[in-house]
Amino acid sequence: MPSNEEEQIQLKGEDISPNRDGCLLKEIVRQGIDNEKPMFDDTVYIHYIGTLLDGTVFENTRERNEKVSFNFDRGEVIKAWDIGVATMKRGEISRFTSKPKYAYGKDISHERDQSIIRRIIKRGEVFEQPKEDATVQIHLKGTHQGQIFDERTVSFIAGGGCLQNIPLGVEYAVFRMSKGDHWKLYLKSKGTQGVEKFHIPPDSPVEYEVTIIDLEQTKDDRFFSDEQKLQQSEILKKRGDEFVEGGHYELAVKKYKTIYYYLLSASFTNDSDKEQSRQLKFDAQSNLALCYLKLADYDKCERACDNALIFDPQNETCLFRRGQCHLAWGYFRAAIRDFEAVLKLNTKNDAAKQHIQECQQKIQADEAKKKESCKSISGTEVKLDTTDETEATETSTKRNE
Repeated sequence: MPSNEEEQIQLKGEDISPNRDGCLLKEIVRQGIDNEKPMFDDTVYIHYIGTLLDGTVFENTRERNEKVSFNFDRGEVIKAWDIGVATMKRGEISRFTSKPKYAYGKDISHERDQSIIRRIIKRGEVFEQPKEDATVQIHLKGTHQGQIFDERTVSFIAGGGCLQNIPLGVEYAVFRMSKGDHWKLYLKSKGTQGVEKFHIPPDSPVEYEVTIIDLEQTKDDRFFSDEQKLQQSEILKKRGDEFVEGGHYELAVKKYKTIYYYLLSASFTNDSDKEQSRQLKFDAQSNLALCYLKLADYDKCERACDNALIFDPQNETCLFRRGQCHLAWGYFRAAIRDFEAVLKLNTKNDAAKQHIQECQQKIQADEAKKKESCKSISGTEVKLDTTDETEATETSTKRNE
C-alpha cells in the first residue's frame, strides 16, 4: 500500500527490482560514455545525492567533493546500490527511487515519527541483539552539519547508555543491532535527546555511524538461584542509584522494580542473607517512592511508601513522602497525620512543620468557603463541623481510586 507521500508524488522510472514489485525504480538522467558495466568485486567510485521523498537532502558527496567507493556486489552497501549500479555504465547519471526494502531508510522509532531513520552500511556475521543489562562495546561517530562532534569507542550497560552520554536514538538503535553491524542513523526531535551535552542546539538533526564491536549478554534470570538473585539485586540497586543521581527516574524505576521481583519469591536460610534481602526490598520500595514522587505519580508513590513501611514502620523518609502525596491530592488531614508521625521521630524536621502549617491553612480556607456558600444559600450565618465530612470525602475518594 503506498504511503501518503507516495500518493502525493508521482514516482517515475523503470522498475529494476529483482521481483518487479516496484521497490526500486531507475530513471536515467545522463547516458554513460561507454558500455562498460561493473563486475563482481570491482571497486566502484561514485558520487551520490541522497534525499527523502519530501526533498530533504541527507547526504551529498559532491558538496564535500568526496567520492564513495565500495567493492561491487559484495554486500558492503545497501541493496539498492548493488542492484542499481549493476545497471549503470561508466559516466552515467541516474536517479533511483527505492522503498525501505532496498534503501537506507527504515524508520525504526517507536512512534514511527521519522525521529530515528536507519541505514545498514554493513551487517554483522551473527544475529544476536543486546538484551537489557547486556554489556555492549560500540564505536560511534556523530556529525552535525558535516562537523564531527562525538567520536569514540565506549562500553556501557544496555539500558543505561545515558550514563555514558549515549543519545537516546543511538541506544534505541543498538537494541536492534547485532555484533558487527555498522549502521548509519539520522536522528531528529526525540531521537536527538542527549546530544545537547555536546553543545548541539536543541532539536537539531544529527547523524551517527554506529558499530557494535563486542557484546556480552547477561545470564537468563529465569535460571537464577536465590543467591544469584541476591547478588544481581545489589548490582541493580547500584545502577538504579546512578540513574537517580543523573535524574533518569524512569530508568531507575525499572531497576528497583526488578529487585523487588527477584527477592519477593526468594528464600534464604542464612540470617545474613535474610537481612540483606530485607534491606534490599526496603531500599527498592523507598527509592521507587522517590522516583514516583519526582515523576508526580502520587498513586504509585504512596503504594511504594506503604510497601517500604512494611519493612520499617517508623521510617521518617517514607512517612514524609507519603505525606507529600496526600498534600498533593488535597487530603490535608491525612497529610497532617503523616507529618505529625515524622515529628514524633524527629522533632527538628522543619519541612514537616511547614507542611502541617500549610495543611491547616488550606483546611481553614476550605471551611471559610463552605461557610460563605451556606450563608449565600440560607441568608443566615451557620456553624459547620467539617471534620467528619472532609475525612469521609478523603476516605471515599481514596477507596474509589
